[in-house]
Amino acid sequence: MPGKPFQSMLLPYEEEIFALLDAGRSFRETAAVLNKAHGLSVTHNAVFSFTKSRRRQRGFRLFYEGLSPDIRDHLLKQVAAVWTHDSTAIEGNTLTLGETLKVLELGLTISGKPLREHQEVYGHARAIDLIYRMLRRPEVTPEDLFDLHRAVMQASAVDALNPVGNWKQANNGTTGVANGKIVYMEYADPLDVPHLMKRWLHEFNRALQAMRRPEDAIHAYVMAHMGFVRIHPFFDGNGRVARLVANIPVLKGGHPPIVVPKERRSDYIDLLWEYQNAVGKINRDSPFVPPHPAVERLIVLLRTEWQHTLAPITAARQREAERHADSAKISPQISQINA
Repeated sequence: MPGKPFQSMLLPYEEEIFALLDAGRSFRETAAVLNKAHGLSVTHNAVFSFTKSRRRQRGFRLFYEGLSPDIRDHLLKQVAAVWTHDSTAIEGNTLTLGETLKVLELGLTISGKPLREHQEVYGHARAIDLIYRMLRRPEVTPEDLFDLHRAVMQASAVDALNPVGNWKQANNGTTGVANGKIVYMEYADPLDVPHLMKRWLHEFNRALQAMRRPEDAIHAYVMAHMGFVRIHPFFDGNGRVARLVANIPVLKGGHPPIVVPKERRSDYIDLLWEYQNAVGKINRDSPFVPPHPAVERLIVLLRTEWQHTLAPITAARQREAERHADSAKISPQISQINA
């Protein structure tokens, strides 16, 4: 690139540069590592300008980018297992985290556990792959949501009244307790769902941008999730689809997915019930997420539990940094031997 020779000089080391920075190295330290490991003579200002330019061209950067292939693959498997286990466990799946990992990694059948639970795990893991593919697209479409629904409901029997991969055809709702009384709360009318989901997707896609700050990512997740489950556009599988698609703006911000752990299942479900019962049934032109204290309490819950998902990312970045540090130490020794 004319006037900026360091751009082409640093391009072969792009992933290494981002890995060092993500591991907490300063621009000065990153420049020093590059110069020592690869015989370069770049300044920290050159590294800063290079990363600024590349981030602008890339648009966004996923949480696993910049890692060595083996570290990245291990991290993705770890995140997928936790995400799948906790999301399916919230819906009643009894496979443990260890059993979920065995099913996904080794294709094992866990003795005494129903085939349906194994299929739920496979389906959710496939849905995660679909989410990663959607990140490169400019918007989410109804067909994308139908694909996610087909994935998480892959074990369902064919039923015209309960379609898989299409909007619900019958009314649905949930039962809870309010003021000491059992209350039935209806979700959106099936006839209103196409209109509501057109509106929901319009708002979701309009706000679909890189949420760099963690607080922005959590807020975007909650708004998307709560609006989606108020509608409940499918006959079943709405929670799993909501927890998947609401993570798209989170992932676009370079963050790992927000996962609701099964240990907080009761708190999570209670908050959703409290909110939905308080704001009432959604109609064609209702606001998706009217203000209510339960919204902020769900944000607080997710902010706390997100740390469990962030920990593996930190460990992976640290492992990558240690590997680069060891490589930097070995390179001069090899050069001396070759000399």
